[in-house]
Amino acid sequence: MDSIEDVLWKFALKNAHDYGTAQANAVVGKALAELPEARNNMRETMALAQKIVAVVNTMKKEELEEKLAHYSFAEKKEERGGLKLPKAEKGNVVTRFPPEPSGYPHIGHAKAALLDYECARQYDGKFLLRFDDTNPEKEKQEYVDALKDGLTWLGISWDDETYVSDRMPELYGYAEQMIESRDAYVCTCSQEKIREGRSLGQGCDCRERAMAENLKLWKGLREGEGKEESGVLRFKGNMDDLNTVMRDPVLFRIIEKKHFRQGFKYRLWPLYDFEAPIIDSLEGVTHAMRTKEYELRDQLYFAILDSLKLREPELVEFSRLQIRNAPISKRLLLPLIAEGKVRGWDDPRLPTLTALRRRGILPAAIKQFVLSFGLGKAESEPTWEALLVENRKLLDPVSLRLFFVPSPVKLTVTGAPEKEAKLRRHPSDKSKGVRSVNTRGNFYISGSDAKALREGETFRLKDLYNVKIESKSAAGTGGSTNAVVSASYAGEQPLPEKKVQWVAAESALEANVLVPRDLLRDGEYDENSLLVDRGFVEAEAASLTTGTIVQFERYGFCKLDDKARLQFIFTNP
Repeated sequence: MDSIEDVLWKFALKNAHDYGTAQANAVVGKALAELPEARNNMRETMALAQKIVAVVNTMKKEELEEKLAHYSFAEKKEERGGLKLPKAEKGNVVTRFPPEPSGYPHIGHAKAALLDYECARQYDGKFLLRFDDTNPEKEKQEYVDALKDGLTWLGISWDDETYVSDRMPELYGYAEQMIESRDAYVCTCSQEKIREGRSLGQGCDCRERAMAENLKLWKGLREGEGKEESGVLRFKGNMDDLNTVMRDPVLFRIIEKKHFRQGFKYRLWPLYDFEAPIIDSLEGVTHAMRTKEYELRDQLYFAILDSLKLREPELVEFSRLQIRNAPISKRLLLPLIAEGKVRGWDDPRLPTLTALRRRGILPAAIKQFVLSFGLGKAESEPTWEALLVENRKLLDPVSLRLFFVPSPVKLTVTGAPEKEAKLRRHPSDKSKGVRSVNTRGNFYISGSDAKALREGETFRLKDLYNVKIESKSAAGTGGSTNAVVSASYAGEQPLPEKKVQWVAAESALEANVLVPRDLLRDGEYDENSLLVDRGFVEAEAASLTTGTIVQFERYGFCKLDDKARLQFIFTNP
């Protein structure tokens, strides 16, 4: 087994390579996931991490890459037999999914929610949906509705629905209890001074205030008499702690904004670090599951519960999930939406659930994909392909087939008989029947196929007959709908190896396909991440209903997004 030092080197190098500069807290968090015994002496582990990070941050990118090549970052899959929770008993498990309603749910939310939900169901327990709505600056009812809609679409149901903001009086009471026990104090220092003190490990004079004075200041913060009161409530931790989370973190702060649910009833709002352990305990949560970037905050989680003498849930951490080059951070997404670089939360390039739904990714595929990572802590950032593989398995047996040609070029076949082509709606499911297409020797083929054809070459129009190329004009390199490729009828036997997709010109319908690609390239927005393939589709497409997913043969699975314009979205290759 690797030593603690080896593991710290491994993640310090990766952290510096991925983000430019390594951070000791992030490195330790990843190391604890791979080597839990490193927490046995957190002071030593943190000191060693800081020492290694200082060295790594002096390295050039080439040196980082050379040293990283000696390490592997294997993706850990869940063992067969289901999800296993520590110290769990059938009928006595309560899990919760606590999203902040500050944006639309994404693939990362799907993983967290499905793990919570499936664990509760596996142990015949309860699953709670709790909205962590304690930041009125960012939260909206719109996002609450979007989160609930996304969960329902995934097939998730919840046993109870709660809102942290509904329990503000109780949270105020627990804050006062911590002030009275001298585990919390009001700090009136500036944010800059608080930040500097925590960085240097130095406390401020506010730390030494008497309990009675703290209670008086606390009342002023709550009531906001004259609005002149300012300050925060801080936990009295240990300013020397190598785990900087414990250096007197802020528990409550003032936000003078209207809350979507509570209006202007409150001005003093708790942070997640304060309310999460308390509400977990009060709601009877037995297994509080969260992503492992919170791992260094476990110490604070339990310190708050210990101060208040509240029951301690079991903490279960797992790796977060995001798709490579598809940002899930609202900090990145909101500017892209505001600037019009993406077309809203349902833009098919995004990993939001509403975008995946619009694109044609099935809930069952998302479930299979996210649960494949299980409760492991190993870092992973899969590409879209891993999800699309699961989606293709579900689409292939049920999706009808149609012909579509992008960047069309006209093909005229002389001597061709009028023929009614009988085309299967599905290659292996005869029960789906056939579709009939009348042909008279005039077709559209794709520009790429036209470009590859050579004069004198014989090929087959798929499922129809053979033709021989007689001539091609210069425009026959693709993208033109003029009669640029001339051919002659060459019978129906033998079957040539080359087959070309086609659409009968007399009944062709104009259509376009939005083709989403990676939104980011080298960490920056890619202006060419959404392409449009314009072409012709066979007439049967007019009978499709919006939302139907079909396979355009030799092109890919596509979902009808706008029937009036015959606009599709490329779902799967």
